[in-house]
Amino acid sequence: MKYQQWNITTRPDGAYRTLRDQGMPALVAAALCARGVEDLAQARALLASGADQLRDPFLMKDMDRAVARVERALETGERIAVYGDYDVDGITSTCLLTHYLRTRGARVEYYIPDRLDEGYGVNPPAVRALAERGVTLIITVDCGITAVEETAYASSLGVDMVITDHHECKESLPQAVAVVDPHRKDCPYPFKDLAGVGVALKLVMALGGDRADELFREYADLAAVGTVADVMTLLGENRAIVRVGLGNLKKTHRRGLYALMAEAGTLNRDINSTTVGYCLSPRINAAGRMGQAKTAADLILTEDPAKAELLAKELCDLNRTRQAVELDIFNQCLGRLDPDRQYDCLVLADKTWHQGVVGIVASRLAEQFACPVFMICLQADGKGKGSCRSYGGFNLFCALEQCGDLLEGYGGHALAAGFSIREENIDAFRTRMEAVVRENTGGEEMVSTLQIDGEIESTALLTVEEVEALSMLEPYGAGNPKPVFSLSGVTVTCMSDVGGGRHLKMRASRDGRTVDMIFFSVTRGQSGLMVGDRADVAFYPQINEYRGSRTVQLHLVDLRPAWSARCEAERDLYRRFRAGEALTPEEAGEMRPDRDDFADLWRYVASRQGRVTETPVRLARRLARGGEGTESVLRTLVCLDALEELGLLRVERLPGDSLRIVLEKTRGKGKAALDQAPIMQKLSAIARGAREARA
Repeated sequence: MKYQQWNITTRPDGAYRTLRDQGMPALVAAALCARGVEDLAQARALLASGADQLRDPFLMKDMDRAVARVERALETGERIAVYGDYDVDGITSTCLLTHYLRTRGARVEYYIPDRLDEGYGVNPPAVRALAERGVTLIITVDCGITAVEETAYASSLGVDMVITDHHECKESLPQAVAVVDPHRKDCPYPFKDLAGVGVALKLVMALGGDRADELFREYADLAAVGTVADVMTLLGENRAIVRVGLGNLKKTHRRGLYALMAEAGTLNRDINSTTVGYCLSPRINAAGRMGQAKTAADLILTEDPAKAELLAKELCDLNRTRQAVELDIFNQCLGRLDPDRQYDCLVLADKTWHQGVVGIVASRLAEQFACPVFMICLQADGKGKGSCRSYGGFNLFCALEQCGDLLEGYGGHALAAGFSIREENIDAFRTRMEAVVRENTGGEEMVSTLQIDGEIESTALLTVEEVEALSMLEPYGAGNPKPVFSLSGVTVTCMSDVGGGRHLKMRASRDGRTVDMIFFSVTRGQSGLMVGDRADVAFYPQINEYRGSRTVQLHLVDLRPAWSARCEAERDLYRRFRAGEALTPEEAGEMRPDRDDFADLWRYVASRQGRVTETPVRLARRLARGGEGTESVLRTLVCLDALEELGLLRVERLPGDSLRIVLEKTRGKGKAALDQAPIMQKLSAIARGAREARA
């Protein structure tokens, strides 16, 4: 329903048995096998998160120079500025380093640029303003690696720069006192995937000397929040940071974080990476998106409980405002778009949109329309600031490079980027980008794919004990995603809309057992199911606690109708026919589509720009006349075969029972000779033979 294709990992029986024999719980063993783990030693290496994962901060290039310059500033009482970024990684980095320097008695202030007025990174007016306030040392966190000109400008004002960052470096590095970034080509630091806050933490540990371990435990909570929010790989050193940090969050002494968790309603829940990613991070991020990053930083740094409570409420209000603005822009976009059309990409622009939230809207549109999305906020001077999000692994940065002559500037990564463009170039940009997408995808429709860790053979495995054991794999995140499993052929026994009609609660049975399910942001009507239907479900298993009772609940990620008994019978008949087995005239008549069946199929594929990826069941349901479930999978499959035999379309069989259908020719003025397709002639011959025999 949400994903066009499921990739279900085939479990290596040998590795699975080995892990089970070595004491691994069944669900944990299944998830580890899906990630290539073959024995307990490999599992321990993958899941390692102890102190032995931490590396010496001084292995980073220029860390010694950074420490020497900061220590000099502390000794002489220089005025220091910590210069950060307005996202969660940048805000937590800023607060972490600022708080530490304050404990050392530093004359320190922090500076976070306004997202709406200044944009990302170090800018000359900010450097000048800091210099005018007496700052002689600027330490950047989560930014600065490309600030070549800005660093030179700071130097001309008598301000030294120490840069700490984690972004990719260009050929020329800023001529700063120190440039600390594990991505430097000459940096020997063995772990390259630290977040910006992780690099800031390493600087603090280096400054702490013999107190490095103590400081790690002191600031791991802030580092964990920034690392999870920035979607960094949760392996190696990051696992150690996040595991310790999440433990600290449960008993945090930071007034601001405590107040935020209270306001967000998370104090009585388990604090894990999901809590951070979906409850805390959006609220901190909302401040930066709405141009008020200082509110979030003040919250984290405050020692005043009353002020913390006030700022936490303000942050949650900002998040609700952000959600409302985001929803309004999303609905505006839906009103401009054809829901049945398959777009190569979306390039949308408007003068009223809020620059801080269009990136989130672009992500939602990319998922809904299965294509890359470019959203542009137009300004009064005819310039536009754009945010874009990828789909299906399409490389945005390379695509923007191919349109560079139409842009004022661009930057970012393969999956998320930003750009600036003049309004008069938008139409040409859209045309060029559509061509770039078609060239990179070979003209094929982008397919949304769900990666599944394995099929659950029996619902007997879904016990509270087995699901609780999955916590061994936490913290979840990039490089170590939450395990997704599937169950085939469950029978729906109960379903209802909950949460104000926004979510679907469902109960289904299999193997003589009943399981509870919840599908967020999907309604009963949208599911396409009724009580009594059979379905395949993909899910995260979780524990639901209600009135002291703890039960297993399946958090659905996707579902699709299973082959009903009638569909299974039709599929068996189709297979027998294709295998050359004899059919009765009645069976041949049941298989033979009429011209309306062909027309419905052709119109549907043509409406999707001649490219469709569907399972046979879903395709048949889409073609059902009147939408009353009278679809025939059998006739749909015969239509596809006949049109392919006539060279009118091409059908590619994909894993997971999906079909990729591509129109090869446009229809001419005359009617296609559908009866001339070999499969149609064969079916007609069976019926004709029966009539002749009766005569």
